[in-house]
Amino acid sequence: MNSSKIIGWLTFLVGIIIISSTVYFTYNIFTGAAATPQIFNFEPSTQTSTQIEGTGIEAEIKKMMADQLNNLIPIGSMSKFANLAAWTVGAWVIISGGGKISELGIKLISVPSHKDQA
Repeated sequence: MNSSKIIGWLTFLVGIIIISSTVYFTYNIFTGAAATPQIFNFEPSTQTSTQIEGTGIEAEIKKMMADQLNNLIPIGSMSKFANLAAWTVGAWVIISGGGKISELGIKLISVPSHKDQA
């Protein structure tokens, strides 16, 4: 076995390890076994009824809309969604890179050796 085949196999295995570890870590994140990497942290609005500007009915409407929005979208869900989306994009980039590394290893493995050419 020549050196290009050995390097090819090592490169192929490195790519497979990168892909496998990323898929495993992603599986743990989406099943709740591991925490999502915190990239985004959106602070919830803490506006009280005295901070809402406006007069009479206008202030009441704004307060009702803020209350309904807080009931519709739970506090912290936007940060969690943004962090999961960022992790998904990052994992896709890492997996693509691992695939390219494995592809390079396969090309090195399939290169004919000098003995095969004679």
